Amino acid sequence: MASRLLLVGLLLATCSLALASDPSPLQDFCVADPDSEVLVNGVVCKDPKDVKAEDFLFRGLQRMGNTSNAVGSNVTAVTVNELAGLNTFGISMARIDFAPWGLNAPHTHPRATEILTVIEGSLLVGFVTSNTENRLITKVLQKGDVFVFPQGLIHFQQNVGKGYALAIAGLSSQNPGVITIANAVFGSNPDISRDILAKAFQTNVNVIKQIQSKF
Repeated sequence: MASRLLLVGLLLATCSLALASDPSPLQDFCVADPDSEVLVNGVVCKDPKDVKAEDFLFRGLQRMGNTSNAVGSNVTAVTVNELAGLNTFGISMARIDFAPWGLNAPHTHPRATEILTVIEGSLLVGFVTSNTENRLITKVLQKGDVFVFPQGLIHFQQNVGKGYALAIAGLSSQNPGVITIANAVFGSNPDISRDILAKAFQTNVNVIKQIQSKF
């Protein structure tokens, strides 16, 4: 019996439960201070006496983003980096513009769930569940439709209408992060070994070299 209790005690002493989320506000607000040299998990607060109305304001979301690029889309993000007043509130948002057949390429948000609503146009959206099922859950959205992308899962949106499309997204983090799959895999710095990628994608190194050259 004593040995069992000792074993349980050792397990409790060496194991811990890890929980991660955005910091919760402990005061009315904690406006981010981008000039602070203090490093914390998040952003240091500005002195409340120095806070101004402009710290809670972002202008420009009414303007269409430039979609003249390889994928035909543009994301205008409003995170704590653009709007200091979001600090500790656990939310952010984005405007997503699409040229005809434009694509918001497969990506993940490591720190946020995303809820998206279509303002104009039609979007084919979807996400892929985790291993080993890797199930694609997809839907065509029309103006006014809302769709949720679970935190951390690979997801995408593509304009399938004849004109430009517009969507607004809300995210459950002040700094959701973005990992665009193609950019991360084929455009890393330094490059991931072509032998590794060729084996992972079951192709040859010449194909990998050609793809990497685009990133």
